[in-house]
Parts: sequence; C-alpha cells; structure tokens
Amino acid sequence: MSTEEFRADGRADPVAPGALLLCRAHPRAVAPAARLLRARMVLTRAGENWSVLVPEGGPWLDGTEPVDRVLTGWATALAVGAPWPVLALWWDADRAGCTLASGFRRPVGYVWLSGGTPVGEDEAMHTFAACLGLDPALDMRSLDRLTKPDPSADAPARLRGLLAVLTRAGVRLPAGLGPGESADRLRAAARAQPDARTVEGTDRPAASRTEPDVGDGRLGPYLPWSGDPRARALALAQLAAGLPLTAWGLRHHSGGWTTAGALLLAHGTLGLAYELGRPRD
Repeated sequence: MSTEEFRADGRADPVAPGALLLCRAHPRAVAPAARLLRARMVLTRAGENWSVLVPEGGPWLDGTEPVDRVLTGWATALAVGAPWPVLALWWDADRAGCTLASGFRRPVGYVWLSGGTPVGEDEAMHTFAACLGLDPALDMRSLDRLTKPDPSADAPARLRGLLAVLTRAGVRLPAGLGPGESADRLRAAARAQPDARTVEGTDRPAASRTEPDVGDGRLGPYLPWSGDPRARALALAQLAAGLPLTAWGLRHHSGGWTTAGALLLAHGTLGLAYELGRPRD
C-alpha cells in the first residue's frame, strides 16, 4: 500500500502519524507491563515469542507531543526491569524511525527523513543486531544497507526493510500492521486478529496489591531475581532513576518520559515492598 493518501484533486496528503511497540515476549508477559503505561492499546501476537502493542490514541495525533518522543518513553518504560527488549516503530509526515530499549541500557534509535535519507548513527544498527541476536554477518549486511542512500526507498520503506531483517529473529507482524499506515487502519488490523485483546491503562498499578502473586508469573517482569540479594538493589536503583526521570518529564511536559519515570517508580516500589515483606528463612 502506498505511504500517501490521494485527495480528490489528485494531490498527495502527508503520511499520518503511526506507532507500534514490538516486545520480545508472549502477550501474557506483556499485558501487565502495558497496563502501567496508562494508555489504551490493542495487544496481539507478532510471531514466535513476539507481541505487538498498537496504541488506540496518543498525544501525537493532535500535535500535543511528537510521536518519537512518546514512543521512546513508552519503550523505555516497558523494558525497564523486564527480561525482554522492546522495539518502538514510529512515523509521521516528516520522518520515520525506531528505538530499541532493553533494561537499564540507554535506548538506541535510528531515524530516516520522509524521503528515506538516513540521519542516524551506523553504530545503532550494530547494537540492534547484538541485542536481538541477529547474525553478525548476514543480517548486519542487510542492516547496513538501511543506513546508505537509496532514492527508491522512502522512510516507511526503510522500516519495512528493518522488519524484513527481523523476520529472521521471529518477528511476523499481522497483515495490515505496517509502517506508513494510519492509526485507524493499525487499530482495525490489530483488532481483527483472533488473539487480540485490549489493554486498558490504569492509575492503580499492580504495585498497589497487598500480596503480589509471583507464582503464576503475572508479575514476572516486575520482580526479576525475587528472593535473590540483587532484587533489593534493583528496586532501589529503579526508585533512584525514576524520581529524576519523572521530574524531567513533568518539567518538559513529556508524557512518554513521565510515564517511563512513573513506571520505574512503580517497579521499584513493588520490588522493595515485596522484598521487605517477604518471609525470611
């Protein structure tokens, strides 16, 4: 499908903003973390051991905040404390790009201008390959091509090229969930999947429960190493990182980074509360 919509007068309208969040985990593991983003999303499978979150709305749709800033914050929030990485894909009339977040590592991103001109750092692609377990020879050659000029490929086509490489890592996006599509089409395509579920944002994260249930795996992403001495250190680190990040997001009116900071605080609070209240042997 073309990345442009044509009006009755034959002139092309700009690409409508769109966003996808790819998580390297089963939807059962992604759903609890996604609820803390306080945004309504459709969650469905995106291949073997991959899930995709499709936002049903977002501040970029009314021009309140750029889509790349929000998606980077959301990806960071989802990946913090989780044993799986998150890849955010986003596009608008001027650019398209991707951001890879994994644990406490600094998110790595790459951007293409609307015509496909690369403006990112080549090293980002090497980080992608290493973090996602891609072939350092075959896959890196394909990724390197995405960083070179190609007058025949616009920005959404560059993202489709990235997704083509990621198929070797197990990514299989459902039909209709492609870069360049409008938010309405993305939502419709996601809802049409047989295993699709709606994830509701909540102001009461799982941390508010008095007896967290770790045994069934529902809180697995929030309590890595539970019972291990590293758990309390991780919780304290999350609290220490979450406070300034939340303050920065509020000061700059950034919903994405405010959410990332809030989720860090929620992770840290839950982890510390569980560790302090856990019966000792």
